Amino acid sequence: MTSLQANILLLLAAAIWGFAFVAQRVGMDHVGPLTFNAIRFALGGLSLIPLILATRTRRTHRPSLGRLLGGGALVGTVLFAAAAAQQIGIVTTTAGKAGFITGLYVVFVPLTALLWGERTAWLTWLGAALAVVGLYLLSMTGRLAPAPGDAWVLLGAVLWAVQIQLIAHFTKSIDPLPLAAMEFAVCSLLSWIAALLTEPIAWAGVRGALVPILYGGFVSVGVAYTLQAVAQRHARPTPAAIIMSLESAFAALGGWLVLGEQLGARGGAGAALMMAGMMLAQVRAPRGPAAEGLDVPPSGGAPVDPPS
Repeated sequence: MTSLQANILLLLAAAIWGFAFVAQRVGMDHVGPLTFNAIRFALGGLSLIPLILATRTRRTHRPSLGRLLGGGALVGTVLFAAAAAQQIGIVTTTAGKAGFITGLYVVFVPLTALLWGERTAWLTWLGAALAVVGLYLLSMTGRLAPAPGDAWVLLGAVLWAVQIQLIAHFTKSIDPLPLAAMEFAVCSLLSWIAALLTEPIAWAGVRGALVPILYGGFVSVGVAYTLQAVAQRHARPTPAAIIMSLESAFAALGGWLVLGEQLGARGGAGAALMMAGMMLAQVRAPRGPAAEGLDVPPSGGAPVDPPS
């Protein structure tokens, strides 16, 4: 595979994760956020099983079952908290704003790296400052107060950064695919428990949200993650990270095309500053989702979904 082909696959993955924000918004019309996450992460984990079986003979890290279960449980718990915060926030914000705010995980990753004593380049700090200004322009209302959904999505972005740091730690000794499958299984289980305790669950609602759920599970988690895993073998980390950060732009585009959302001049300026900040932050960032080749949120998705 050539570098150009790898970049095209990464761009397709970013588009999938970006449009997953739209799927999440539509799905919220039928089921609660925890129910949505419970089903989509279960589907995402199941979609990894064929890939795990196909690559089992080429696996480089064969940890003990206890380490796999422990690492997967810890990362899955943080993923559950991040995805739940994002999904709750999406209910009361726009898909475009959710995509851009979630993209701040690219800035928060090097910031959380300070906890491990890693130095951060000045370009990363400049990127963080630009992103904060962009977030202000994008999410503040006329009363200079952020919407409740924006705060939830921002909390999710911080938790995504913690999750990425944990992935960076565990993938040194655990193969990414089994770790991701365990992570998704734990996240789904916790989401089911929380949904049963706090949300009404009806088959009619699940059926109404079936298309967004299938997109979020199989496409956003399964397909996009596979594209990223394949492309990362043939792409340099920094250009790959910049390409995948475009999921935020695709989220805004999806909100405009599908949901009729408008950012306006102020929001557009904020989005542009956030995009510039995210790119600057990745230029010298010591670690990032692209460097690890695993689980970038989308969305919903993403391997998370993209998130999303």
